[in-house]
Amino acid sequence: MIVNKAEFLIPSEGVDKTRWAVIACDQFTSQREYWNELAKEVNGAPSTLSLIYPEVYLKDGDKEERIKSIRSAMQSYAKDGTLTPVNGVILVDRTISDGRHRIGLVAALDLEEYEFTPVNDARVKATERTVEERLPARIEVREGATLECSHVMLLTQIGGFIEKELEKAKAGAPLYDFELNMKGGRLTGYLVTDCGDLLKKLEELTLKASDKVRYAVGDGNHSLATAKRCWERIKPSLSEEERKTHPARFATVEVVDIYDKSLDFEPIHRVLFGADENAIKYLAENCGGSAKVKALYKGKEYFIPVRENTSDAIADLQNAMDAYLAAHSEVSIDYVHGDGYVAEIADKSGAVAIFMPTVEKDTLFDYVARRGVLPRKSFSMGNAEDKRYYYETKKIK
Repeated sequence: MIVNKAEFLIPSEGVDKTRWAVIACDQFTSQREYWNELAKEVNGAPSTLSLIYPEVYLKDGDKEERIKSIRSAMQSYAKDGTLTPVNGVILVDRTISDGRHRIGLVAALDLEEYEFTPVNDARVKATERTVEERLPARIEVREGATLECSHVMLLTQIGGFIEKELEKAKAGAPLYDFELNMKGGRLTGYLVTDCGDLLKKLEELTLKASDKVRYAVGDGNHSLATAKRCWERIKPSLSEEERKTHPARFATVEVVDIYDKSLDFEPIHRVLFGADENAIKYLAENCGGSAKVKALYKGKEYFIPVRENTSDAIADLQNAMDAYLAAHSEVSIDYVHGDGYVAEIADKSGAVAIFMPTVEKDTLFDYVARRGVLPRKSFSMGNAEDKRYYYETKKIK
């Protein structure tokens, strides 16, 4: 099966769940104040903050110390009673910042069914081009890790099936139910141990929706690509029997219906540090079309002509930015969620902000099936605060 049950490790009774669960590591990458405030809130308590490498710190020069600390925390939590095993799948109800509910199914994806290269016949596909330079640090963390935390959200088209299963599960007591930190909303989960029929029905529904693309990665493209790379490195050392059940073959994901009412597609904007009006002029000269996107520099607005097709516009803009970066070593780029955040960062740093267009979610599966991956960082599902929080862990060794 593509999606499977697993033994997950969750915080034991007595562990502060609000301090345990934290936002995805690839959020707030230019806002250290967020992570500083989060660290104060966690205040040394058991937390997934100790198990991840927030990308805001990637250029700090302390990579070896951070990775060593992550591995040590994983070993400690696995031995000191911090974590408790549960077996099955978990139906989750996430209350997001505006009060709406996002429904998901936490399970284990068979990495043999997934591929992140631009053109492939896999039944589980990436939705955006992988940024290769973002993988080495993640691979280094994962290869020495005993546990995984996951913020991967796997999209499918199954017509409210997960929501119906959640309603059934609510007849019992929740596995967990608590407020998330840093304005993240609330997270409630229900364990389903007898989940064979549920997973079989899920498999049937995804096949009915599409025999070409059964699942598409919404969030966590690079994390899942890292898991795939690591699995491909492990496979040759295993026997055929060992390969069938090795824990590294299966990656934790949250399956979400693309038509979930709370699931909004948001643009991921660009910030060009060290750039000025010349960068905006270059983009305008190397893009073009009847639509336009906004740029911001030192409080002044500019407009760049782009093609009406959103995917084409994003591709043109990213290609032009890549070319400009290649020719200007003093300029660097970051990818930022939220109009307010990108404007704030540009204003504080004197950088150029590029406000990207929004991908329509109704077109995503068709685009991936016909043309492969979108340009990297083409869309985000919801606001930064609404991203998936790490909660469940799973052994990968």
